[in-house]
Amino acid sequence: MAATIFPRPLAAGDRIAILSPASIINPEYVDGAVKALERLGWRPYVSAHALGSYGSYSGTREERLADLNEALRDPSVRAILCSRGGYGAVHLLDGIDGEAFSADPKWIIGFSDVSALHAYAAGHNIASLHSSMCKHLANFGTDEECSRRLIDILTGKLPHYTVSTHPYNRKGHAAGRIAGGNLAVISALISTPWDPFAGDGDILVIEDIAEPIYKVERILYQLKLAGVFSRISGLVVGQFTEYRPDKNYSDMYDMIRDAVAGYDFPVAFNFPIGHVDRNLPVVMSAQACLDVNDDEVTLRY
Repeated sequence: MAATIFPRPLAAGDRIAILSPASIINPEYVDGAVKALERLGWRPYVSAHALGSYGSYSGTREERLADLNEALRDPSVRAILCSRGGYGAVHLLDGIDGEAFSADPKWIIGFSDVSALHAYAAGHNIASLHSSMCKHLANFGTDEECSRRLIDILTGKLPHYTVSTHPYNRKGHAAGRIAGGNLAVISALISTPWDPFAGDGDILVIEDIAEPIYKVERILYQLKLAGVFSRISGLVVGQFTEYRPDKNYSDMYDMIRDAVAGYDFPVAFNFPIGHVDRNLPVVMSAQACLDVNDDEVTLRY
């Protein structure tokens, strides 16, 4: 696999495009994010259709795609902050100007449905950021832990995370490319040109929201039958929120533990990523090391 390309670090005065590749966003969150980024010395701007409305989307496919491609083609734009997820980023994948993106890589920032754009970036060997978006910046500002980590990465400082253990963890060491994101989103890309599971030796990161336990289990069996679990070097299980117990499992982690029990790669449960306030930014497509030990879990780049 070709070496991962990192967008250049941001400097004072750089422009950041705020756009909405999927669902409608509360304008107050965008306004709060703009003010937070301006205080850091950057020049955020709100794309033409970022605050729009078209059904559940921020705009038509053509409008959302135009905002994204405009940002990718503009050499003064050094990062693209997605306002929120929701649903709709998948509509854009076959229309993105990949030539412009490859010629001048810039950070794509977001999570949840934005995982589709991370898969696109991975297909071009370009690092991207699975990270909180406008709502977090508006509500918590830039001094909070996750925001500070995001700022560090954007300015060229890769993180080294140390988190507490979980009873279901499986010890071991893994080294490989970070892949994954929102499980429902990325599983829908299997066997497409943007298949995020196509690599060997990846460290797979997963999280999700409002998915029933049986649906997540079905996806995990899909990965198992597709040979994904035989190829990855490690698994990071983030937060699975807003689900209900069922007759087979009362807890999502119980099911995930059983689904990967037949493999020997290290597994880190309860990692702070996903639809929670403490959503640590993860550098997708970057080479990393995962160490799961008795007393702690570390993820370093």
